[in-house]
Amino acid sequence: MIKLRPHAIGNLMNEPRSKSAKDAGEMSETAKTYCTKLAKESIYGYRDSIKSKAIDKGLQCENDSIDLLNIVTGNFYSKNELRVETDLLSGEADIIDSDCVIDIKTAWSLSTFPVLPEDARSDIYEYQLRAYMHLYDKSHATLAYCLVSTPESLCAYEDFSLHLVDHIPHGMRVTLWHCKRDLEIEERMLDKCRKAQAYIIEQIKRIKDAHNF
Repeated sequence: MIKLRPHAIGNLMNEPRSKSAKDAGEMSETAKTYCTKLAKESIYGYRDSIKSKAIDKGLQCENDSIDLLNIVTGNFYSKNELRVETDLLSGEADIIDSDCVIDIKTAWSLSTFPVLPEDARSDIYEYQLRAYMHLYDKSHATLAYCLVSTPESLCAYEDFSLHLVDHIPHGMRVTLWHCKRDLEIEERMLDKCRKAQAYIIEQIKRIKDAHNF
């Protein structure tokens, strides 16, 4: 059974454009396209991964971002290593606190750093947090957008001054967006996941049938 990852749940949440399809509880074309992609990956045994300098920085500088968050909040957070799974979801949140999950986002540069909480939020990030709250049974979640200096090897021909940020006060380099658990929204999210999982199974069968496999 294919289990969905929290970072991708937002791809499933769009409603169909037509009222009749929406009233019938059908999936949107965006969600169907994403599920077909997962079905293909399952059959052919690969995972399509997006690569970019921004993603590389996020991976390389995650601990720097956690250290910055600790300085600003006065906490002693460390990277979570516990993955939690259900019949629908599989996820590993960045930080687990007593009643909160925290997801770390590392800004690519000073120009892309969101300085207001509402600028940090997106539908994709919100449903990622809601999936984590469900998996870890927490009542709150926080998106922590952190601005740390970029390794010079990643900057290529960009203006490096936008990537050297250690001179900026710590508190001006962390933007927090908070999210409270909502069981009604969560149930709608889980319903979308159930439909997606069923559609993936259906698409796997269709693909195999199309190739007489």
